[in-house]
Amino acid sequence: MTQVILTQAQLREEICRVGKSLFDRGYVHATAGNISVKLDEEQGGGFLITPTDACLGFLDPARLARLDDVGQQISGDRASKTIALHRQIYFASAGSATAARCIIHTHSTHCVALTLGISFSSEVLLPALTPYFVMKVGHVPMISYHRPGDPQAAQEVADVIAKYQSKGKPIRAIMLDRLGPNVWHDSPAAAMAVLEELEETAKLWHLSAGAASELSESAIAELRQTFGVFW
Repeated sequence: MTQVILTQAQLREEICRVGKSLFDRGYVHATAGNISVKLDEEQGGGFLITPTDACLGFLDPARLARLDDVGQQISGDRASKTIALHRQIYFASAGSATAARCIIHTHSTHCVALTLGISFSSEVLLPALTPYFVMKVGHVPMISYHRPGDPQAAQEVADVIAKYQSKGKPIRAIMLDRLGPNVWHDSPAAAMAVLEELEETAKLWHLSAGAASELSESAIAELRQTFGVFW
């Protein structure tokens, strides 16, 4: 099926629609979180990203920050400081089966709670709890704590993306310790779906008090064979 290429104006509207949807349903709060999109040449090139300290529930398409290919701001309100991290994800994932075209970052409650020492210690945020988590999200590596906007976090994320690609298991989500997930896909709507599945799986883990069993290796192998998942 041919993918529909949205215009820059349509992408601006879509970022705002997705931001409001996430805010209205409690996936983001206050001014936490951001959304960015990498623009193709026919869309003007560069990036769009939500402004710093903007509430995702009340975005204005005309005020989204526009940046060029090297990350220099061209127009709009001041860009979120997370653009450095987002650019690393775009470049590190380029050419892979999970190449990023849109990135969403939130401080989703249940995901962040898992990093606060509540019966949690792992290289990844969650085990293979449900088939749709395995299929739609996949492995979510943990990134050690860095202050918001720290360029060292961006480099660590790029290294982790490369590590999983080298193992034939490209990822589309990472978890920043005490800050929240970054998820990506080929459109704002698709990235939102990844975020929703991730946060809901974290909620299931909490509801089970961390006692839920993982899918068996044979069940995961069947998902790989049937749906081509990368777990």
